[in-house]
Amino acid sequence: IPGVEHVYSSSMAGQAAVTLRFYVGEDREKSILNTYNKIYANQNKVPRVVQDWLIRPIEVDDVPIMVLALWSDTPGRYSDFALRRLAEDISTQLQSIPQTSEVNVVGGRPRQVQILLEPESMAAHRTTVADIIGALQISNSLVNIDQWTFNNSSIVLEAGDRFRSAEELANMVVNVIDGVPITLRELAKIVDGPGEATAYTWIDFAPGHPAFHSGNDGYPSVSISVAKQRGSNAVRVANDVHAMMTRLEKEIFPPEIHYEVIRDYGETANQKVNDLTSSLAFAVLTVVIFIGVFLGWRPAIVVGLAVPVCYGVTLALDMALGYTINRVTLFALILSLGLLVDDPITGVDNISRFMKNGKGDIRDRTVAAMAEIRGPLLMSTITIVLAFIPLAFITGMMGPYMAPMSFNVPVSVMTSTLVAFLVTPWLTCLLLKPTSDSPAEQVQSTELSGIYRRILSPLLDDRGKAKTMLWLVLVLFIAACILPTLRLVPLKLL
Repeated sequence: IPGVEHVYSSSMAGQAAVTLRFYVGEDREKSILNTYNKIYANQNKVPRVVQDWLIRPIEVDDVPIMVLALWSDTPGRYSDFALRRLAEDISTQLQSIPQTSEVNVVGGRPRQVQILLEPESMAAHRTTVADIIGALQISNSLVNIDQWTFNNSSIVLEAGDRFRSAEELANMVVNVIDGVPITLRELAKIVDGPGEATAYTWIDFAPGHPAFHSGNDGYPSVSISVAKQRGSNAVRVANDVHAMMTRLEKEIFPPEIHYEVIRDYGETANQKVNDLTSSLAFAVLTVVIFIGVFLGWRPAIVVGLAVPVCYGVTLALDMALGYTINRVTLFALILSLGLLVDDPITGVDNISRFMKNGKGDIRDRTVAAMAEIRGPLLMSTITIVLAFIPLAFITGMMGPYMAPMSFNVPVSVMTSTLVAFLVTPWLTCLLLKPTSDSPAEQVQSTELSGIYRRILSPLLDDRGKAKTMLWLVLVLFIAACILPTLRLVPLKLL
């Protein structure tokens, strides 16, 4: 089958399961169709012992984003059987919420009509188990015979019926002995109630919870899991589920039954996104403040306005190409913040220098300043883009995960270069005016230049020291490469 990466199998008494794992990115519908075609095209090779098979697709969207637990503080009145019946009613309501997928009920005993045979009565009435099974198959059958059209009406002709209550089942005729009909009531005890327990589900609470009681071993519970459809917003679906449960709690919940949210990926995702959004805003504010401290408030405004322009273009392209706002997308924007402000800062700084020391009017100085750094700006952008593009070629599960990184960072950096060449000079002409160096700026420049000169001059004047520095850099580079090779540092993701 094309697109299959791995095949797993597990066998047990009377059944076997085969799992096909497809490559990431394979078309879901085409993969299911290819699987059906391959299986049904080889029916002649299937042994007779195989009676039937089921093909079931399983993917990440089948994982529930919410799990709700129903429990009662009076277990003697509301058992797990009652909790399950209420949970089944609630699951029907939850399935009506848009963009929900599977809604399953886990735990509790389902409703079941049990026929508890009485051997003595069966022997007295000369009836066997086979007679009872045959009577059930015949009596509990509804067959569509035909459809008549008469007097502008359509009449459906049916034969037989299905049991609709335990009382009807008890009155079913099983046998006729000496002209006397024998009903199931005379042969068995009919119990309409909870089925046999195959699993137990309990919930307990930690100290601090209102329902916590020391010495209590917990309460019987029934869980409801809610999954979302592919491409839907987990936060919106989770909020709709909360709103529905709030309404149902008022309308159909008995006072003694409560529900607890034990998993909410919508809340988790919303919290993470909000944290990253606030971190992004804090990062932008920090960058603008630092620029204002070292370059002045006017250059800070120029660079600060460049940030929303770059992000606006990047997010617009994300929307056009189908990328959603998630933790990876926001992390890519935070990562690109330090890169996209480089070009505007360099442009503003060089324009400011030309405003103080250049010649000609303000436009000539701005053009000369940008022309001087045109090459470095372009090369720095190309270098960053080439560094992040390989992330787009990662295969496997990490491929879709890293895709926003390989797209958002290069796009935002390229946009920042365009902003540095187009928007920054225009804003600078409006906000900056030609000035001369102030005494304070001259002192600061002299001090910084002196420190820088003392560090760099020995390397420029002495060829031996320069070679020593290069050899030192090479040794440090090799040492850095050896660290992950010798597993001295963990190598994960990035």
